[in-house]
Amino acid sequence: MFIPQSYSLAIILCIVTMICWGSWGNTQKMAGKSWRFELFYWDYVFGILLFSLLLGFSLGSNGEYGRGFIEDISQAEPRNIFNAMLGGAIFNASNILLVAAMAIAGMAVAFPVGVGIALSLGVIINYVFAPQGTATWIFGGVALIAAAIIIDAIAYKKHSASLQKVSAKGIILSISAGVLMSLFYRFVASSMVTSFESPETGKLTPYSAIFFFAIGVLISNFLFNYIIMKKPFEGESLSFKDYAKGSLGVHLTGILGGVIWNIGMSMSIIASGKAGFAISYGLGQGATLIAAFWGVFIWKEFKGATRSVNMLIFWMFLVYLAGLALLVYAGA
Repeated sequence: MFIPQSYSLAIILCIVTMICWGSWGNTQKMAGKSWRFELFYWDYVFGILLFSLLLGFSLGSNGEYGRGFIEDISQAEPRNIFNAMLGGAIFNASNILLVAAMAIAGMAVAFPVGVGIALSLGVIINYVFAPQGTATWIFGGVALIAAAIIIDAIAYKKHSASLQKVSAKGIILSISAGVLMSLFYRFVASSMVTSFESPETGKLTPYSAIFFFAIGVLISNFLFNYIIMKKPFEGESLSFKDYAKGSLGVHLTGILGGVIWNIGMSMSIIASGKAGFAISYGLGQGATLIAAFWGVFIWKEFKGATRSVNMLIFWMFLVYLAGLALLVYAGA
């Protein structure tokens, strides 16, 4: 299987993760013009599973290190398979809440609040269980990112107040998504080998872990998303007949969203061998910065904002970048 052999390459993969995790939400915005997020999400999940298979039979089955994709699946212990699938189920619950928050409050709010909380808690959790990198710089970076989240929340509150449009539901959903999202990566990491080059028996390598993670997302979706379809946060209840009414273009947009997200997840897991789980996860969740960029500059979610709100957005970007820089330095 393919694995990076240097810290610098691992950081590049983490940057790819950041871009993908911060950009997949554009597919929901594109489809959301005529397509409810609950319906979009089925295709998104199919995209995650599809890419896990493509990756397993390509990069996961070629290279001089570790075990091949099929060989790795066949030797995996049930408890490790379960942990990877549980990570997928926890992620799915959190991501459904995040997509709902995005539909209600927009990308520029849902991502900085939800993913920012996930980043702060997730880095701490992953570092406690698998310490790698300089703690002072890691937690300093997390502190700056937490400050950026607070700045973004203040900007959103001021902007919403000026428009007399405050969405408490969007903020609550974002916070709930962030707390859950901080947990999923640790379960996937616990199912994996400690050495990618010389994997121990019974544990999963990155490619099989991603596959079982995707299976967990798919299985849990029949519970979580079905409940949301019947008891939606906004609008009328939906059925699978509504899903069948979607055009090919709408379905492909959702699948593309899942593929983009899983490219990011895969690069993060693959990079963790050299960067460590805390840094790999933390840098990937810099996706907040990318999503905020899309929300502010492309989707114009802060259109008509006052000068003070625009200054807060500027400081949010600056402080977030400083926090990410510290995370990179922590593992150098």
